Amino acid sequence: MDKIYVFGHKKPDTDSVTSSIAVSYLKNQLGFVTEPRILGNINPETKFVLSYFHIKEPAYLNDVKLQLKDINYHKGYYLVDTDSIYDSYMFMTEKGITGLPIVRKDKKFCGLITIKNLANEFVTGDFHLLDTSYRNLLKVLNGEEVLRYDEEIKGELLVASYRSTTFLDNIILNSNMILIVGDRHSIIEYAIASGVKMLVIVGDGSIKEEHLQLAKEKKVNIIKTSYDTLHVTKLITLSNYIRTIISSSRPIWFDQYDYLDDFLEVSRKLKHTNYPVLNKKKECLGLIRSSDVHEKKRKQVILVDHNEKGQSVDGIEDAEIVEIIDHHNLGNLTTNNPVNFRSMAVGSTNTIVLRLYKENHIPVPKEIAGLMLSGILSDTLLFQSPTTTDTDRQAAEELAKIAEVSIFDYGIAMLKAGTSLEGKTKEEILYNDFKVFKVEDHTIGVGQIFTMNFEEIKKDMDSYIALLNQVATANDYYLVTLFVTDIIENGSYVLYSDRAKDVLERAFMIEDIEQGHYFKEVVSRKKQIIPYLLEAIERR
Repeated sequence: MDKIYVFGHKKPDTDSVTSSIAVSYLKNQLGFVTEPRILGNINPETKFVLSYFHIKEPAYLNDVKLQLKDINYHKGYYLVDTDSIYDSYMFMTEKGITGLPIVRKDKKFCGLITIKNLANEFVTGDFHLLDTSYRNLLKVLNGEEVLRYDEEIKGELLVASYRSTTFLDNIILNSNMILIVGDRHSIIEYAIASGVKMLVIVGDGSIKEEHLQLAKEKKVNIIKTSYDTLHVTKLITLSNYIRTIISSSRPIWFDQYDYLDDFLEVSRKLKHTNYPVLNKKKECLGLIRSSDVHEKKRKQVILVDHNEKGQSVDGIEDAEIVEIIDHHNLGNLTTNNPVNFRSMAVGSTNTIVLRLYKENHIPVPKEIAGLMLSGILSDTLLFQSPTTTDTDRQAAEELAKIAEVSIFDYGIAMLKAGTSLEGKTKEEILYNDFKVFKVEDHTIGVGQIFTMNFEEIKKDMDSYIALLNQVATANDYYLVTLFVTDIIENGSYVLYSDRAKDVLERAFMIEDIEQGHYFKEVVSRKKQIIPYLLEAIERR
């Protein structure tokens, strides 16, 4: 069963991280194989929550783009460099391919053989030299082992094509020769006495017992084959090791984790047909061709706490979304197939997740209950947010009992851990919880930070405003705002880029708004800020 990744949005907050973990646990109990992931650095509040309930931080997920490992390429398509040229031809013919990776015995990639290489060898190869193994010769010549003393067979090929007297009078043999001969006993005796490397006896020719004994004394390798001389001479050099015809130039290869888009781009430029696929150890895994990319296995994902493409993982369009669990307005994600989509108008994704546990009759473990409670308290701002529903409160009470914590005492401790600005840069404060929204042809960026000390930001307000303008210009955002929310006061201060002034005035019906303006009882970006900004831009 394939692994399913469960994750929230790119700016992970406590609700998205905890709901990812809770959903992953639920799905695993139901027999799926899932793993929670995060798409960015978690904030201090979430760190506090995970530490409090002794839960390991999920691993980072860079993207879900299609990689070569997701393609149904020709896995296991390679031969060892000590296999024969004949083996490579038969393999390519059988598999219907025009190229074949070659590896050493340790599977490390060492070259690529193509049909063009083989054709060149068949026509212009050196037909006088042999560099192979006894095993290869037996296989290619369909031979019978008579005497074997050397596994490595390397030397000069010679065919006993003259009459016996001519051969004996004119040919000098040595230990570096492989002789192809029929049942010409005088030549066989002469060859053995000369200590040749090997005799290949064709046509099922016989060998006298005394010659066999002499061959044992001289340690001469002997093979018999039913093939005739012509057939053997055509085949024997095809028993040579594949490595003897590998080009010294290194062909282009790809790592199994390379992205499909990068492979296609290189393939279009080079216009080659065959590319080896390797792992990190440079071990060959198989062969990929540009025609193979149509058969792919998309990564499976479950999205929680978001359904906007811009807020999701890079490459989401390449993935198979199998489920979405969210409490936000509908975004712009599209899917290739129908999916389970659970959306509710509640204050936290974890409120929905608790309902899923109940529907599937899965008990909530103590530590998971603590995480889910944390997500609810975080997103509802300890029930101060207008997004809070009675369903959220009921869920929190139920989870607090399982987790054995006080809602108020634990909630205050958690929120305090998350609102400290100590040691944070201005960029970190802006991007701590920064979301991008699209309206008509415009893109806007809205950041939100929770703190109990706005004065710390106010004293350096000009620098924050300069940063907002810089971010707007660099990213071509129509406007950028930072809402500084004080949970205790139950309101938010706003800093904004220059172009945002007019939009904010129209959105909230304020004349001549100033930087640092305080919005009483405005704490929910989703419900009390974004709808008004989007409407003001639409009716401009």
